[in-house]
Order: sequence, then C-alpha cells, then structure tokens
Amino acid sequence: MAAAASKREVFGEAVRVVLNTWPILQIAVDQGFGGVLSQQKADWMVDVVRDYFHGNEDLQQGEVEDFLSVLLDQEFNTVVEDGSLPQVSEKLCLLFSQCQQGALQQVSLSVAALAQQHSSRSKVTRAPSPEEQEGQEEEMECDITSCSSKPRPPTPPQEEDGWTVVRNRK
Repeated sequence: MAAAASKREVFGEAVRVVLNTWPILQIAVDQGFGGVLSQQKADWMVDVVRDYFHGNEDLQQGEVEDFLSVLLDQEFNTVVEDGSLPQVSEKLCLLFSQCQQGALQQVSLSVAALAQQHSSRSKVTRAPSPEEQEGQEEEMECDITSCSSKPRPPTPPQEEDGWTVVRNRK
C-alpha cells in the first residue's frame, strides 16, 4: 500500500514539474488566459492529469495529447500549435510508465533535472506598453563597425479632429 502511495506521489510531482515548465501553460497563466484564477486552474490541472493517468489503463500518447488539448482549450482558451503538445504528452507517458515499473528514483532524478533546467531559463515577461515606450526619443542603429544614435523623424502633426495628416515631402 505504501509503495502505491509513493508511486502516486512521485508521479504527481512529475506531472507538476512537467506542466509548470511547459512554456504554453506558463504563458497562459502569466497572461491570465484563464481569468483571475489562472494559477488555481494550473494547480487543478496537475491533479486532473495525475488522476487521468491513474484512472485509465494503457493510455496512449495521442489520448494524453487530446486530454491536455481539451483542458487548455476549455480552461485557458488556448490552442497549442507549437509542436510541444506531443513532447509533453510523451514525457508524461514515459514518467508514468517508469513509476508503474517502480523506477521511482530514476523519475525523481529526471524531475529534478527538468526543474533545474527550467530554473536556469529566463522567465516570460510582458512587452513594454506604448506609454512606456514613448519616453524613448532616440533609436540606436548598430552595424559591425560602429553604433550611432539617430533621432527619430518628427511625428506628423494632428489636426483638430484627432486625425493625423500625412503629406508628401517636397
């Protein structure tokens, strides 16, 4: 009984690390694609995926892909088109298989390596807003031999009604 609980705990941690290091899910949570409860949905997703593996025998990679795809679509309004879904599904299937075979130490090492690799990567950050960019008045142009600073061309004047008029240079 203790071995089964240990397998479940090790696999649960593996699912948590795999999903938390998945850039698609990271972006969805960081950008609030799931609403104000995005982080709670991601945490819930870990439990649901773990239970999905334990509740279904002989899962195939395609079934896991479909399940993850549906979860991301329903909870985060996100469709995965970057090719990472098969990789994540394959990793989860492999880790589950190793847990079922009793290779818990190997799974723990793989999970630790994945977490370490992820912590050395940079975090996803948002781009500066147009208001933040307005403070920059010069644009840098660099080539191999030198860098020079050129002022930006003046912005066209706005008419009284708010329209910007663009005229030909003569």
